[in-house]
Amino acid sequence: MTEHKMTFRDIGLNEQILSAVEALGFEHPTPIQEETIPHLLTSNQDIIALAQTGTGKTAAFGLPAIHMTDVDERSPQTLVLCPTRELCMQIAKDMKDYGKFVKGLNIVAVYGGSSIDRQIKALKKGAHIVVGTPGRTKDLIHRKKLKLENVGRVILDEADEMLTMGFKEDLSAILGETPEDKQTLLFSATMSKDITSVTKKYMTDPLRLSVAAINVGAANVEHIYYMVPARDRYQVLRRIADSTPDIYGIVFCRTRRETMEVANKLMQDGYNADAIHGELSQAQRDDVMGKFRKRHIQMLVATDVAARGLDVDDITHVVNYNLPDKAEIYTHRSGRTGRAGKSGISVAIIHTRETRRVRDIERVSGVQFTKALVPTGEEICTNQLYALIDKIVKVKINGPQIEPFLPAIYEQLEGLSREDLIQHFVSAEFNRFLSHYKNARDLNVSGSIRDGKKRDDKIDKRSRSDRRKTPFARLFINVGKKNDLNPGRLIGVINEALDSGNAVIGEIEILKKFSFFEIEEQAAMPLIKALKGQEFEGIPLSVEITAKKKPQRKWEFERKKDFKRKKKGKGRRGESRHRTKKW
Repeated sequence: MTEHKMTFRDIGLNEQILSAVEALGFEHPTPIQEETIPHLLTSNQDIIALAQTGTGKTAAFGLPAIHMTDVDERSPQTLVLCPTRELCMQIAKDMKDYGKFVKGLNIVAVYGGSSIDRQIKALKKGAHIVVGTPGRTKDLIHRKKLKLENVGRVILDEADEMLTMGFKEDLSAILGETPEDKQTLLFSATMSKDITSVTKKYMTDPLRLSVAAINVGAANVEHIYYMVPARDRYQVLRRIADSTPDIYGIVFCRTRRETMEVANKLMQDGYNADAIHGELSQAQRDDVMGKFRKRHIQMLVATDVAARGLDVDDITHVVNYNLPDKAEIYTHRSGRTGRAGKSGISVAIIHTRETRRVRDIERVSGVQFTKALVPTGEEICTNQLYALIDKIVKVKINGPQIEPFLPAIYEQLEGLSREDLIQHFVSAEFNRFLSHYKNARDLNVSGSIRDGKKRDDKIDKRSRSDRRKTPFARLFINVGKKNDLNPGRLIGVINEALDSGNAVIGEIEILKKFSFFEIEEQAAMPLIKALKGQEFEGIPLSVEITAKKKPQRKWEFERKKDFKRKKKGKGRRGESRHRTKKW
């Protein structure tokens, strides 16, 4: 006897919604929908739902929200908050599809980068469900154009992303305008300390739902890493693309500048690629995303901020050109592939000093990385050749249209044998790969993240020995703790700029608004030159050589301690209780 699988008709949604769902081709709810929808239809209890992007979250909260909407009441009854314009538009579109047979239902999206006057007019017509980004929603509340006194449900979608993007104060201000007896739904891929703080402050006895273990990436995503010299990152990216002719992926870079550089290199080398980053206008961004969704672009190069809210199915690869600064961000990156039951690959391109960071990602995200070898030139050429032949065999033949041209073609090819014809044909399509990968060198570096602490201890011991022998220059850099700089990130910036992990780095001093660090003298000027024009967390970097720090002698240290004691009133008549060496 086969087990009955739940359908949307078993859940209890009204006929108008069921008709829309069936028109969209949906029959069985996903796990998160199966758990969430019945609860929302029968209970007012708050919900914390842990689910990755692409698990059907929008329908999980959208279908019951539409079902419970009173279309005769013309004020907002459901508020959905999400991190980006793209996700806001996508959620609003999906909810309109779900409610297209519900007469009189009005769903309004409010977000930045678009006319606020047009959005105000839409709200005045009577919005039952408002989907918004925190900034624009707060602005409309402040202008008294969006009134939330009748809101019965607030949904925080991708809550971890909103907090990462700095919307905590905006969320607090918005939630403060909603009724206390509302139902709050929080959807998140990760459960960070900030998320826990929000749940304690704004939710009451929430029901916890999870369709996967916390912080675990999609089960059908393979996580691999290539260990290579930092300077070879781009060549590795090319080999990934060339060894996978049908690649449809996102390449994540750390900065806008690097995003543009990588995308430009790919386009110049003949790949279907483009970039999205913060400097694009909304029209340019929409154009790039339109091409990517239609697969006119095979590789989209992006920063994390620019890619937030990007919702595209069938992505085969996520490539971490640089590792993210936080392990939680890796979860979001890798979650963009392996969706809707399909398999995907998340690739990290690392160098030897990043093994510790990969292990941190494994620990926090619960994934397991496997080391892979960068494809050789011979392997790439073989893959390309088979892909070409497969494409030719499967191509659709349009006989009537090409028939008039065939006599001339036959005449032109008359002197070629079958073998000659095949060789000419393959060479025409294939020569650039043969030429590029002729005598291609091995890019792999020996070692593994599994070498673990022994490797790290050896590096640390060697570094201490090197520091004792090396003449240093002391450099000033105009970012510090206020810009989330720490020693690890600074070392990463230095290694990236020099395209090497071999420079000897000495003492690092991170202050509030700026920092100092030592680097071997021969690397100082190349580093200053390499960092010119670069940015860190949106701040243009300024790096210059400064005077070396004078070593503090013991008697100077004691004198400073005495001075502090006098300031606290511990000495008698301004004198220190402890004598120091006379000046």
